[in-house]
Amino acid sequence: MVPEIDQQRFAEAYAAGALVLDVRESGEYRTGHVPGARPAPLSLLPLKLAELPKDRPVYVICQSGGRSAQATALLRDVGYDAHSVSGGTAAWIVAGRPVATGDEPGTPDVPATTATTEETR
Repeated sequence: MVPEIDQQRFAEAYAAGALVLDVRESGEYRTGHVPGARPAPLSLLPLKLAELPKDRPVYVICQSGGRSAQATALLRDVGYDAHSVSGGTAAWIVAGRPVATGDEPGTPDVPATTATTEETR
């Protein structure tokens, strides 16, 4: 059984500085992701393992939860404390939480609405 974390508990972990791994393909990631989430498409995940610390939990997210469950199982098989995020990025966005776009992870501590407000002043 793959451990899964609900959106509320994930939001709390995220606010505390959680390591978030987005396993969607680059085009999906580019259009909107959890700010600070590291891109690691499921197809390339084995190549990204050396970049991930094993001394802290890893929260794995995709669009709705399917790919993140697969990635979580793989990560746990090789010794990571990984957790799949229930509902994925889609649920994160529907909840009105901050989103970053583009190829870079973005800033995890600045909500998109705050950045937009400050830029327009």
